[in-house]
Amino acid sequence: MSLKYQKSLSNMIQNVEPNKGQLYMAGVRRLSIEEVMKVARERFIQFSSQNCDDHSMLGSVFGSAPFGLSCQETKDVELACLLLASAEKVGKQEFDQGSKLLNLCDFLSSRTGSSVQRTVHYFTKALQERIERETRRMTLKGSKSSEEHKSHQETMMYVDPALIVCFLHLPFYQIINFSGIQAIVDSVASAKKVHYIDLAIRSGGCCIVLMQALATRFECPIELLKVTAVGTTSKQEIEKTGKRLAHFAETLNMPFLFKIVMVRDFKDLNEDIFESKAGEVVAVYSPVMLNKMLMKPSLLESLIKVLRDLNPCVMVVTEVEADHNSPTFLGRFSEALFFYSAFFECLEVCMDQNDSNRMTLEATYFSREIRDIVATEGEYRTFRHMKIDAWRNYFERYSMEEQELSILSLHHAELLVKNFACGSSCTLDRNGKCLTVGWKGRPVLSLSAWKFQREKSRKRICRMFSKSLIQ
Repeated sequence: MSLKYQKSLSNMIQNVEPNKGQLYMAGVRRLSIEEVMKVARERFIQFSSQNCDDHSMLGSVFGSAPFGLSCQETKDVELACLLLASAEKVGKQEFDQGSKLLNLCDFLSSRTGSSVQRTVHYFTKALQERIERETRRMTLKGSKSSEEHKSHQETMMYVDPALIVCFLHLPFYQIINFSGIQAIVDSVASAKKVHYIDLAIRSGGCCIVLMQALATRFECPIELLKVTAVGTTSKQEIEKTGKRLAHFAETLNMPFLFKIVMVRDFKDLNEDIFESKAGEVVAVYSPVMLNKMLMKPSLLESLIKVLRDLNPCVMVVTEVEADHNSPTFLGRFSEALFFYSAFFECLEVCMDQNDSNRMTLEATYFSREIRDIVATEGEYRTFRHMKIDAWRNYFERYSMEEQELSILSLHHAELLVKNFACGSSCTLDRNGKCLTVGWKGRPVLSLSAWKFQREKSRKRICRMFSKSLIQ
């Protein structure tokens, strides 16, 4: 950055003063982070339509926030506007101008500041990394990207104390997990032998909820609960989880069997490896893990086919409710910005600013996901979250039919929301038969239940085969 440019930016920052009419009136609702981003986007679109040069655009950004905002909200809008301008420059591959704007974003943002400052901080780092990759100042090695993603997956799949603490404070995961397990309980209501397959058992919290629910089922006592945990790494962690669950089963006097299915790759799974017995009713739980296979479609296809052969009474799926799989950079950037903004604001409301667990979640996990979504392309991009409509289209290929969530499952979600101090900001919505949990209207996670239609699948295959013979 030139000395002249630095002085110009410095003068702009020093001269920024809120309008006298922008004093914050008592009792006026503070803008949410999503509203800040929307105001910034509208302002940026106005600036862009004027075809201003960089210096003029910066002059327009500072002090440009609409009348009626507080001093802090004005600064937040200005900062978000700068980030959007930076992203546009990067999207156009105008990297020199983009770098100058990002340097300013980096200066004004902070990993320990407000939710807006933290959001901008991590997206700034991601955009800077994208520039480095695009200009080949950072050698892109697939092995490094793969190793980082593998490490991220291992920690997210199993036990990290920082994550557990954060998930206990955030309403999203508890609501989704309790309601999801209730959907399984509803589906195995008349089964005496239940085979529960967990594709990402982690610390076993969901399994404990299932065990407690089955233990109170006096009208149809459980004769056996068999839990199969599927894993590709960290077998020792899964074994620890199994021991905890076995001990808990003893306290409930519940017949219990724990099995670990370790495979090098999900492609190695087959029906026989699950050792399902006659009389067992199979239920599958997939907690936010199918999206990790979208980068390798053959893996996901292989898994779905194996699960179909097991003929589960239900497959409960929880997933991130966002479209981070767009092939266009700016579309993906915008979706990710609004999605993670909701998370950062929720963390600001639910946890202390300097909480070490919160900072670990943001600096280690969210940061890595944001970098992957924003900075990488093609085979190097591993996080490809899809919304429920896209999952519906995908599952339809395998004759999977979406099931209604029970009234009790939805009731659990409503009760849990009320247990959180931030419950009024946590939103529950229906998308068809699916439940979405969000923050101030922004969907974050989805919960859906599915059943394989075996007869329908056979008929469709027969029709396709008949047509091929005729042709």
